[in-house]
Amino acid sequence: MRTSLFLTLTACSGADDTFVWPESTADAVATYARIADATYEDSLVAAEALDGSLASLVDAPSPAALQAARDAWRASREPYLQSEAFRFYDGPIDDPDDGPEGLINAWPLDEQYIDYVEGDDDAGLVNATGTIDGPTLVSLNEQGGEKNIATGYHAIEFLLWGQDHDPDGPGDRPHTDYLAGTAGTAANQDRRATYLSVTGDLLVDHLGGVREQWTEAGAYRGAFEADPEGSFGKLLTGLIVLSGFETGGERLQASLDSGDQEDEHSCFSDNTHRDMVQDVRGISNVWHGRYERVDGTVVEGTAVREVVAEVDADLATALDERIATSLALAEALQPPYDREIVPGSPGNQRVSDLIVSLQTQEGLLFDVFSAFGLTVQLPE
Repeated sequence: MRTSLFLTLTACSGADDTFVWPESTADAVATYARIADATYEDSLVAAEALDGSLASLVDAPSPAALQAARDAWRASREPYLQSEAFRFYDGPIDDPDDGPEGLINAWPLDEQYIDYVEGDDDAGLVNATGTIDGPTLVSLNEQGGEKNIATGYHAIEFLLWGQDHDPDGPGDRPHTDYLAGTAGTAANQDRRATYLSVTGDLLVDHLGGVREQWTEAGAYRGAFEADPEGSFGKLLTGLIVLSGFETGGERLQASLDSGDQEDEHSCFSDNTHRDMVQDVRGISNVWHGRYERVDGTVVEGTAVREVVAEVDADLATALDERIATSLALAEALQPPYDREIVPGSPGNQRVSDLIVSLQTQEGLLFDVFSAFGLTVQLPE
């Protein structure tokens, strides 16, 4: 879901009404930018691997090729979800004018906008007669409603798994949905294959554009590092919104309240538990100034928590403990998430505990904002 914020920086009241920023602020902002670059690079490489697996699937559909594509999709989500800590302040990913987040990770998704669903074999763009190419799918994304998602991770997810009608497992789309000439399976295999290939290519293109802005020579990164105080406020905004409003609210509270698996973030693949873990891990990466890359190498430097500790050591310690607790609670979620949100179940309590922890985390991050004399307007 796309969210736009308006960030306002104000002076912190003190003895002389002037807040003195810690000298480490610029170093922490530079570390943040390096971690953003590395995270988006990992996301891009994983998306390229996914795109290759999709090409293999449509070239020679088989159960093994379908499983390989599903595995590649899951693997691609691991770094990307950690990158969500770099959202919510109108940066390259969600710039209100040209940010591609809505084309990359928008949800919830109305399945029948893309392909057949139970009770309607002819639904969706796949079963229509219009052109299927990159510009067309981009133009159709969210056309007529925010659930009319045509591109991105969740469109690919649906095309790989299909609808999930099993409370104990993910969707089970057959590989024959991509095998032309097969009787007894869904029609329009060639159009479905084209659609899957195009969405994979678009994902690579859109992530590549974001990553380019965060490279050492990237235009956005240069401006970001040139204004360390303003950028520190932006990165804190990202942590606040991802903690409470987005992960704790839009993704967890909404599904807990409804008890409907259609409201879970990755409802076709049953990967929602990993979504929650990696979102919280992304927050931890920024807070601690440390990111472990997919290849096991580590990018690290001056941490946000070091800057905060110079202003309020107790608050920094409280956030150390709270972020660790939130991560542990996220890791305690059990797949499938469908079963976690069943009212009265142990899983329901696990989800509730994580929501409470993230709300507490959000509150502590607001305290950091106050300590630095910053204010933020959250989305409604």
